[in-house]
Amino acid sequence: MRSTGQDQAKKLDIWQKLHLDLPLLLGLLSLMTLGLFVVYSAGGQDFDLVVRQGVRLGVALLVMFIVAQIPPQVYFKWAVPTFVIGLGLLVAVLLVGTVGKGAQRWLNLGFMQFQPSEVMKLIVPITIAWFISQHDLPAKLGNIVIAFILVLIPTLLIAKQPDLGTSLLIASSGIFVIFLAGASWKLIGTCVGLASAFTPILWMFLMKDYQKQRVLTFLDPEKDPLGSGYHIIQSKIAIGSGGLYGKGWLQGTQSQLEFLPERHTDFIFSVFSEEFGLVGVTALLLVYLAIVMRGLWIAVNAQEAFTKLLAGSITLTFFVYVFVNIGMVSGLLPVVGVPLPLVSYGGTSMVTLMAGFGILMAIGTHRRFNAQ
Repeated sequence: MRSTGQDQAKKLDIWQKLHLDLPLLLGLLSLMTLGLFVVYSAGGQDFDLVVRQGVRLGVALLVMFIVAQIPPQVYFKWAVPTFVIGLGLLVAVLLVGTVGKGAQRWLNLGFMQFQPSEVMKLIVPITIAWFISQHDLPAKLGNIVIAFILVLIPTLLIAKQPDLGTSLLIASSGIFVIFLAGASWKLIGTCVGLASAFTPILWMFLMKDYQKQRVLTFLDPEKDPLGSGYHIIQSKIAIGSGGLYGKGWLQGTQSQLEFLPERHTDFIFSVFSEEFGLVGVTALLLVYLAIVMRGLWIAVNAQEAFTKLLAGSITLTFFVYVFVNIGMVSGLLPVVGVPLPLVSYGGTSMVTLMAGFGILMAIGTHRRFNAQ
């Protein structure tokens, strides 16, 4: 008769052979399940919306599973070709891309609309991790400068579409790799100073009028409470009215009476806060924290510099997703259109996010599997 310890070891071995990290998978499934309930409430109790979200979650999970089967060495080998192809696609978007909602972000492939900036969320950190890992660590100044340039090129191309939210996420994914590679605080401070000096140029020549308006609204939303400041004011009212325990599922007045804009996408955190209160928000943040900690654990235990840097960047970029969305709807950051990961209703961004978690699982499980 087998012991309990042997049974547990066999179960763990099965998950490793499937290249799935069980603690990380459980955290992701918890968020997805919770997200379906919140989408139902935020979407006006539209069950069809929940079904569509469920289908998208299923596709995202399938993509994660497929990506997890690919050894990290493959990502290392194809880093440069995919980066070059990605840049070519971004240029093609600016030249012949499809325009929608005032932005030129998609390529019409005939059978579907393809958004190259989404795949760059993964290609950029893979490429920067590949480049940095080719040299001794901590990274020297010259290599860091080259890495910054590699990050800057796709960031500017995407900002030109314009898509400020995605460009900032892509920039952060690459910068995290550089930071994890051992960039000194002095160098980081210098870069921050240069970025601050660049801000007037960004404001005067690169930012669109609606982007400037978002910043002005962030600084003083009460200046135009029925216009540009209406959304963020209603969002803060919803968050605050939830109190300690919330009003209950499907009982939020701001969301059910449609005071909140984009309540099932960008502002879904406001709906959740109103219905579940501080206790619910704390529980949600703990789930996000558990996922981030597991991702960092995988990064720390990775055996090679490339996989360490890549896993760390993917995990910290996921943290930025969460931080930016919550900060945005709470009035702590300007509105940039970043969804709440795995809770907001969405499609393409969710698939990209889950593909990133597939890479994380590949780094963790292939390492352990190959080490046996």
